[in-house]
Amino acid sequence: MVMDPQTQTPPAQVDPRVDALRRVLPPEDAVADLAQIFGLMADARRLRLLLTLLEGGETSVGDLAAATGQGMSAVSHSLRLLRMRHVVDVRRSGRMAYYRLADSHVRLMLDIALIHIQHAPDDPAQAGPGRTTRAHDGGVQDAEPQ
Repeated sequence: MVMDPQTQTPPAQVDPRVDALRRVLPPEDAVADLAQIFGLMADARRLRLLLTLLEGGETSVGDLAAATGQGMSAVSHSLRLLRMRHVVDVRRSGRMAYYRLADSHVRLMLDIALIHIQHAPDDPAQAGPGRTTRAHDGGVQDAEPQ
């Protein structure tokens, strides 16, 4: 029996809209790469480094550590992970390493994320089902009670 490659189930009548959606989705390996990048950016310490680079431009490892309140080895490790996924680039000058955001796409992602959190309602009642609200401690919380 031939199986549907997307769902691994026997073929059935497929809604044309669902079929069209399947055709425009990126391939699984691209989705996996994207998940890795978002996973790296989901860590608050790495995100703080990225936001520092967004605001300050090219910065040395020592200055990044000082600005973010993190240890040098933690900063170096985070930057190595971000560099491997092409989120940041490095320029070396002697023994010094200077990091910057890799390109305008990374800047755009960070800028849009910052704009997005500025528009999240403070009142959970205004957020609606499935939406989030800004917590007063700067975090994000579910708008619906658990």
